[in-house]
Amino acid sequence: MRVSCVMSVLALVARSGLWFGGGLILLSAILIGIDVFLRKVFVISIGGGDELAGYALAIGTAWALAATLLDRAHIRIDSLYMLLPGSIRIVLDLAGLVLLVGFFALVFWHGLGVLEQSWTSNSRSQSALETPLIVPQAIWLLGLALFILVGVALCIAALARLARGDRAGMAELIGTRSAADEVAEEVRAMERRR
Repeated sequence: MRVSCVMSVLALVARSGLWFGGGLILLSAILIGIDVFLRKVFVISIGGGDELAGYALAIGTAWALAATLLDRAHIRIDSLYMLLPGSIRIVLDLAGLVLLVGFFALVFWHGLGVLEQSWTSNSRSQSALETPLIVPQAIWLLGLALFILVGVALCIAALARLARGDRAGMAELIGTRSAADEVAEEVRAMERRR
């Protein structure tokens, strides 16, 4: 299977994960709003809203990471980056991608240990909901796994472009977005809305 085809499939899955995570966070905000209203007006509480919101935030963030990586929207401090020669920027881009994905691979690895412990001990939350912890942990880990998969695929695609001598294509794939890139993206988005 060609790299571009794999990247297209991963982009579709990542975009779906982004919508899934965003939907979870929106639902948790609605739940918290209803809970606050009920507490203020009727002096009752749904209970567990804060727990569900915590799960939604962790899961939503994990599932959004892959799409954010594909959009090159992770925060990078690029004060000196733009002043450096292109060859150094390429090295920094690759190092940044490898370190970011490597960090989350470590988080994933340790998360697997936590998941195994939750499974073995049949852990449940200490709230009234008594949520089996394996459920939110597994969904969270799947989001991290998607991010790692996308990161590895991006690294392979970037190295393939570099091997072909396509430095501009590699920078377009994993480099920091310039102000001109962001303006061009906004113009394209406006044109699509028309």
